[in-house]
Parts: sequence; C-alpha cells; structure tokens
Amino acid sequence: MQKISDHGILIDIEALLILAIQAAEEGCREILKVYHSGDFKEEAKGDKSPLTLADKNAHHKIAAILEPAGLPLLSEEGKDVPFEERRTWNHFWMVDPLDGTKEFIKRNGEFTVNIALIDRNIPVLGVVAVPVTHEIYYSTAGQGAFLRRNGIDHKLPGRTKVDLQQDGLRVVASRSHMNDETQQFINTLRNPSLVSAGSSLKFMLMANGKADVYPRYAPTMEWDTAAAHAIVKETGYEVTEYGKGTPLVYNKENLLNPYFLVS
Repeated sequence: MQKISDHGILIDIEALLILAIQAAEEGCREILKVYHSGDFKEEAKGDKSPLTLADKNAHHKIAAILEPAGLPLLSEEGKDVPFEERRTWNHFWMVDPLDGTKEFIKRNGEFTVNIALIDRNIPVLGVVAVPVTHEIYYSTAGQGAFLRRNGIDHKLPGRTKVDLQQDGLRVVASRSHMNDETQQFINTLRNPSLVSAGSSLKFMLMANGKADVYPRYAPTMEWDTAAAHAIVKETGYEVTEYGKGTPLVYNKENLLNPYFLVS
C-alpha cells in the first residue's frame, strides 16, 4: 500500500487515486450533459454559457466527491484562496474541472478533466479524463502511468531518451499559441514534424508515444498542467522551466506557470 505522510497522518494514495478517478468520471458526465445540450449554441452567447455552466457543474460534483478525503482543494473555479492560507498545505487537490475552453466551444472533443494531488509542491498523482472518448489517463508516483479505455487498463510504456538534435522529431505545437518563441525553438530542430491537440491532451501525446518534445512558451496556469505533469513524469519525461532546466513546482504565490519544455 502506497502512503504519504501529512503532519504525521498517513495518507493512502491508492485510495485517493480511486476517489480521483471517480470524481473525474462524474465531472465528465456533468460536462457532457451541457456539451450535448440542444441549447448549446444559444447559451454560448450569453453570460450563462454552456462553458461556464459545464465548468461550474463539474467543479461542484468533483469537489463533493473529493471532500471525504479531508484534503484542501484548489480549483480554477476556486482560485482565490489566499496564499497565506494555502502556503501551509502539505497536500492538496489541484483541479481543472474543464480544461480546453476553445475546444469545448468548437465542439471538437479535445477537452479534459484534470485532477492532481500535490505533495509539498510536487504532483504525485494525476488523472486526466477525456469526456467525449471516455478515456482516463492516470498515475501515482513511482507506480507508472496508465490509460483506461473501454474499462481496460493499459500501462503506458516508458520512453527512451530523445536527442534534440536527432532528425525528424515530433513536436507538440498548440494551434492557439504558435508564437515567436515556439517557432524559434522549432527552427533549431532538424526536419521536425508538428502534432497538435487541445487542452492537456498535448501532454498525453507525449505519454502515448505520439510526440517527442513539447515546448510551451505561452501562458498556462498550475491547474492546466499538474495532473498531466504527474502522468508524463511516470513515462520518463521531465517538465522543466524554460531557460533554467528545473522542474515546475506548484502552489506558488503566483499560480501562473513559467514557460516550460516537456522532453
């Protein structure tokens, strides 16, 4: 049984994983209710857009399921927790109830539910659920990463080290954030090919072995990356701050991530 300690109290991380997967599944159901609503286009133009409704409904459902664990929760929907309060948190849930705003509106299916457990600034558990395909990626530290598809769990294989100078690397490039910094990085590579996906599915391209490197030289928030970070780490990738090479950390005073590279 895998456990971590919080103020002398042992936490069963395997039990938390089961809870997180349940919460992600229920969050997906709430999102799909709105996604498949006949009123989608009409509501998308108003203050109570399907996006806002789906996000809030998923947040409330996820929070209710995670609550019995007795750990604090930091969600995009509840991001105003003062740093003076959350800086004392050794362990807490970090949740993005609906990651992929533009993809949700476009109805292309490339949006996710992200749930991570943070252990002293490091993501040690990650769940990334894809509502439209019903796929669930998950991991816990030191136990590998898995993809649950049609009720069957498949272990994601570890990746071999990639040389950034080798020919034909597959680069994850965001459709929405192809800026000068990203293009400059791509220009340093030899005959790269570009692959793309929305939301944290960009990370899952790496975890699935469908991409080799992911430069993210555009803004993201901690809840955008925490769950996926935990998963790709278990497949052998590092998520490091651009220009420094140090791993991303979580629960900073400013929840905005620095630019980073997954390689």
